[in-house]
Amino acid sequence: MNMRTPSNAKAMDVLLVGGGMICHDQLLPALYQLQRLGSVGDITVCARSASTVQALAANASLQDAFPGQGFTSIPNDVDDPHAGDPNAYETALGNMEPHSVVLIATPDTLHNDMIHRALNADQHVISVKPLVQQHAEATAIENLALEKGLFVGVEYHKRFDRRALVARRDYREGRFGEFRVGEARMIEPWYYRNSNFENWFTCENTDAFTYVGCHYVDQVYFVTGLRPVNVSVLGMKGQFPNGNEGYLWATGRVVFENGGILNVIDGLGYPDDGAGTNDQGITLFCDDGARGAIIKHNDQFRGVEHGYVSAPEDAALFRYVNPDYFKLVPWSGNGLKPVGYGYESVEALVQCAIEVEAAGALDDRRSAIQSIDAQGLIATPANSSINELVTEAARHSILNDGVPVDITYDPAPAVQVIG
Repeated sequence: MNMRTPSNAKAMDVLLVGGGMICHDQLLPALYQLQRLGSVGDITVCARSASTVQALAANASLQDAFPGQGFTSIPNDVDDPHAGDPNAYETALGNMEPHSVVLIATPDTLHNDMIHRALNADQHVISVKPLVQQHAEATAIENLALEKGLFVGVEYHKRFDRRALVARRDYREGRFGEFRVGEARMIEPWYYRNSNFENWFTCENTDAFTYVGCHYVDQVYFVTGLRPVNVSVLGMKGQFPNGNEGYLWATGRVVFENGGILNVIDGLGYPDDGAGTNDQGITLFCDDGARGAIIKHNDQFRGVEHGYVSAPEDAALFRYVNPDYFKLVPWSGNGLKPVGYGYESVEALVQCAIEVEAAGALDDRRSAIQSIDAQGLIATPANSSINELVTEAARHSILNDGVPVDITYDPAPAVQVIG
């Protein structure tokens, strides 16, 4: 899904906000590769803690893969790695030239304020999913970005999985009939509980369904075009090592506008010594009234199994290897290069920002944004806000013992509590 780079395009400087696992595993190596290719200029990484950015800068695997490359750190206190700067984002944003790119990889509850700050500083924005937790917030971001002619994209990388793209085309050509009932699962590793998740993945902020289940709700919408109309989510609470309480397991039911039903289970509990680094997949049963059909993706297992004589970095001697999401592999240049739909997602989002910026005048940038919205492949506030509706409904449901919540679209999209 690579986009054509406009002839007048310039490399975009990027501010990466955050330094957690997704930055190490996907976002920063993708930006480094785009820097190699001339699409990205200078990279800055900011976090509230100096130790976070220092650990990312010192990571040996990234240094080996991208020799000679690096980023500007904010805060940059090499003498005291425990130093913190609650204003690091404001400092970093103030150092950016207008019409650069801000890539936000922070906990969900921080997105709305950070995105508004970036847009008001005249920056294009890319955010990890979900964009925000309220539909009204997504609409406000959509309107502000269009007013300023700035691109905002959401990093739903499963949209770039070739399996999803094939299913989307075949479904929309009528090859499956109509979606009737399905199930999806995404169980992330147990070790997430021992990470910074314990400080923010708490009951009042998020839950397993809205954090990872949103991938598969988005995928059903992406493939079928069907909008969700009812959501109910039950959660199971547990304690992190620091004593904080979170919804570490969740199950959700999403009803779509044709009556199709998707059941989703999510959690932070896949065994660290398991063959997969997680367990995830989706099955959709369909029919046309005369014949049944099925779409089935077993996403953590891509037909590759490795058994090792010494434990690799993730400390398991036997692994199902997923080469399709994100891997660093040998190439003709120095170090290693990233491959997979995780890389292609970041590449396409950055290219969208480049394309919008290269359009020039405000009206032309607005037209470029609306063209991306209409294509519907890259998630934007305008074409993926069903996810914010589901998130808003799911949060109300899980905090109220699974109460069902309706989603309506006329006269305007809204969440309505039943009863």
